[in-house]
Amino acid sequence: MLVLCESFLIDTFGFKVSKLGYGCMGLTGVYNDPVPQEVGISLIKYAFTKGITFFDTADMYGSHANEVLVGKALRDLPRDQIQIATKFGIVKMESGNVIVNGSPEYVRSCCEGSLQRLGVSYIDLYYQHRVDTTVPIEDTMEELKKLVQEGKIRYIGLSEASPDTIRRAHAVHPITALQMEWSLWTREIEQDIVPLCRELGIGLVPYSPLGRGFFGGKAITESVPADSFLAIQPRLQGENFDKNKIIYSKIEKLAEKYGCTSSQLALAWILHQGDDVAPIPGTTKIKNLDSNIGSFEVKLSKDDIREITDAVPISDVAGDWTTDTFVRCSWKFADTPPKA
Repeated sequence: MLVLCESFLIDTFGFKVSKLGYGCMGLTGVYNDPVPQEVGISLIKYAFTKGITFFDTADMYGSHANEVLVGKALRDLPRDQIQIATKFGIVKMESGNVIVNGSPEYVRSCCEGSLQRLGVSYIDLYYQHRVDTTVPIEDTMEELKKLVQEGKIRYIGLSEASPDTIRRAHAVHPITALQMEWSLWTREIEQDIVPLCRELGIGLVPYSPLGRGFFGGKAITESVPADSFLAIQPRLQGENFDKNKIIYSKIEKLAEKYGCTSSQLALAWILHQGDDVAPIPGTTKIKNLDSNIGSFEVKLSKDDIREITDAVPISDVAGDWTTDTFVRCSWKFADTPPKA
């Protein structure tokens, strides 16, 4: 089995994952139609044979179907060689609206449900998917701490949390990993979040490291399906899209210089951000998975990293990062301590 470079997300507590993870969300829909279950299972198993051991899911993906699929795929693989990350906290109501719930009772019930759907006795990394600003983070963390003590989860993570929330949560129990959107054209976390994580010894798990697929080129070379989640993204619409095509062209030319594809260059860039960074790109195709793994062959110097970074000035990126409501329940929009 090809062994990818291992990354210590927090060396004090010894949590190790493959340097490249696999985001399973797309297997049960969102960007495109869900893939047949047998296809999703074979993709996950194939990823493992290639050295990927870090698999990311959540209870809300596919209304629980994603966890079930991941559990079936990993059932025949050696448990001690796999790191399963799942999440709780985003609740889709019957009305279609989305709310966030971080109450202790909900934390425990979600954990029990995920354990059952995944078919495991413990979860390696359990994230709060989004911060519930109506519940003090200390209350949520105390329940998560109990779950660690009971052996039901091994490590605690946060997703889309503000610096203040991260510090307060970490004071209750060490946070092992923070999952945030981070890519060549989404770099807001570099100013405050990344330095804080490195101060506290918290690993970084970038989601959408290919800019929601933008740097894979599909949005440029093919039309995005009208019913796709991507079709409503502001950066892929109208004049914004036309302006952002210029950014893609720059990366495409640089990719030629470095002898790789644009997606491999974008992924190599994030992989070179530090040994504490483990991105989780997702795909529904083996050829794309192989391409992602091929990004390890792209070796970049500090000057190379600077050149690639400079090719995508944040001020040149046109359009907001998303219109999605549950993403907007994040540190940039709503994550502030609840009022007393």
